[in-house]
Amino acid sequence: MTRIKLSNKTKGILCILASAFCFTFMNAFVRLSGDLPSIQKSFFRNLVAFIFALCILLKSKTPLLPSNKSNLGVLILRSVCGTVGILCNFYAVDHLLLSDASMLNKMSPFFVIIFSFIFLKERTTLVQTLGVLAAFAGSLLIIKPTFTNMELIPSLLGFIGGMGAGAAYTAVRWLGLHGEKGPYIVFFFSGFSCLVTLPFLIFDFHYMTPLQWLTLLGAGLAAAGGQFSITAAYKYAPAKEISVYDYSQVIFSAVLGFFLFSQIPDVWSIIGYIVICGAAVAMFIYNNRKTEQ
Repeated sequence: MTRIKLSNKTKGILCILASAFCFTFMNAFVRLSGDLPSIQKSFFRNLVAFIFALCILLKSKTPLLPSNKSNLGVLILRSVCGTVGILCNFYAVDHLLLSDASMLNKMSPFFVIIFSFIFLKERTTLVQTLGVLAAFAGSLLIIKPTFTNMELIPSLLGFIGGMGAGAAYTAVRWLGLHGEKGPYIVFFFSGFSCLVTLPFLIFDFHYMTPLQWLTLLGAGLAAAGGQFSITAAYKYAPAKEISVYDYSQVIFSAVLGFFLFSQIPDVWSIIGYIVICGAAVAMFIYNNRKTEQ
């Protein structure tokens, strides 16, 4: 039997699609967990990922220290940006329409392109830039002009959350290029985030029902899958080649929203889906041709 060998770019695409799928379920579980503080939701979401990553590191007998001391600063930067991104995203999910919050968080691939260009010197071509912009425009078609009806503070926090996630994923890319293993990056970030949010949890813990415990456990498991997948994705391939596929989360959210919240997309949303899928396919074809040349 012939074994199919995948290129790093294809692996990166598959990983980023898997992360989008997992993060879709994470947001749904966060919304279903009800009226709990965003910090409390964030703590339990990261605690599950921390335990998961710790078990992987212990099983593989990997040291619980950075592979290189020079990576420590970027690990802290990734953790700070990631924590800010999670807190802002959870606040937006709790206070805005789920689709609006998801859209603001989907600014992250756009910021990955910008930050990768500035800090990693990964230049983009005109076609690649247009592909990301087309995907972004498609997402706007799904959201439609609801921004005017959104509350200012949740909207700004949702936008900052997308920026924080973009900065965090850029740091993940840098760490991957400098030899840091994916499970350790997840372990460090999750542990850092838990330590930062723990004091708030101690002084302002809200009672949780069994259903809320289960939904937050589900959010944590989904987040762990998303973190491992997104970490692997940006290690396999540069942002300019794969970040556009992260917009698939908008499509996953639409499908999940239909089954969980009886949300039916209108014609503009369907056009948005077509634009996003078209941009993804066009980018894939373009990158393949460029590689062949």
